Formats: sequence, structure tokens, C-alpha cells
Amino acid sequence: MADAAPKGTLRLGSTAPDFQAETSNGPISFHEFIGDKWVVLFSHPDDFTPVCTTELGAFAKLQPEFEKRNTKLIGLSANGTESHKAWIKDIDEITGSTLTFPIIADPERKVAHAYDMIDYQDASNVDDKGVQFTIRSVFIIDPKKTIRLILAYPASTGRNTAEVLRVLDSLQTGDKNRITTPINWVPGDDVIVHPSVTNEEAKTLFPKFRIIKPYLRLTPLDINEE
Repeated sequence: MADAAPKGTLRLGSTAPDFQAETSNGPISFHEFIGDKWVVLFSHPDDFTPVCTTELGAFAKLQPEFEKRNTKLIGLSANGTESHKAWIKDIDEITGSTLTFPIIADPERKVAHAYDMIDYQDASNVDDKGVQFTIRSVFIIDPKKTIRLILAYPASTGRNTAEVLRVLDSLQTGDKNRITTPINWVPGDDVIVHPSVTNEEAKTLFPKFRIIKPYLRLTPLDINEE
């Protein structure tokens, strides 16, 4: 059930906190920014840092794939907009990308605290004022403003953009069809018939389904694709 977690704690199923912020593309109200689309929100500890630079370039190159899935990208870093704009020039130069999605300016960590993005593991991960930086968090948020995925990476480890895209595909496929996806699933692989679907229903919904065990039923999904 949405918002069942303790107050101030975000969990899968929580409503994504709304906020107003400046970004490299101008001011936004987050829920208005989401609109009727999916959103991938991902945070970075600091501008002009090596791992973050490679990550933002990779997301920028994949932006057309996210857009095909009705999904917006938005980053966050604990710096101001002018710093973000200068950093974007470096990102494009280094990675060969053309970064057009917004990067949230969060020097006071207001958004970072709302989304529990603060790094409590590494006490040295602070800015020149001693304020803790954000960790590498990833949130997938659906058009209902519901958080569907939360990932958190240490500052030392770059993300896997292909995994973010894969989970987005899984979530959207599951929302469209009464299925779940197995380990290492990618689009085109067999899916799992949802436990709420009876065998009689499955004969109509998934004529090619097969029973591995009473609790594990697999089916190709091409029969349901538009």
C-alpha cells in the first residue's frame, strides 16, 4: 500500500516527494515535470567528478531509448546551475554525448534529504563546508508519481545504465500484462505468468504457457504484444 512506510521513509510504492528546484534547464516543479510520463531520477555526489562524468554521458546517449518508453531522465548534483552547465560541456566533450535532460541544483541537499540520498557510509565524502555529498541513487517513478525502483551505489562504483533500462522494461511490461519477469530477463525472453492468473485464465491470456511447477508457469509474450 502506498506510503505505508514510516513518515519520512521512502519505500517501493511510496509517492515520490514533490519539490521545486532550479536545474540546468531552468526551474521545475517535480510532479509537473513528471506529468504523464515515467521518470528516472539519479543523483551524483559532485560536479566535475570522474565516475559521474562517465555516467551522465552514458545516460545522455541512451536518452532516445528512454524516450521510446515514455520516460524522462533527470539528474541531481550537489552544486549550482552554473556549475552544472559548465560540467555538461565537459561531459559532452569527453563522452561524445549531447546532454539535454535537466540536472537539479541541490547545494543545500534539500532534495537529497527528501529522497534519502545522503552518504552516511563514507565520512570523508563531504564538500568544502563539511556537508555530506549525495550517494549514487536511482529512482524509477511511474506516471502516478509512485516509486517503483530504488537503487543506491557507493561513490566509488559507476552504475549500469543497461540494468536501469532493463528494469524499466520489466515494470512497463508487467503493468501492461499480468506477468512478472525472471532472473536476467530481457525483452523477448519468456516471462512468468502472475500468480493471480488461474490456469483457466492463462489458457486464454497465454495460449502457449507451460507449467514448470504449480507456482512457476512460463510463457512467451509475443502473443500479447501490439
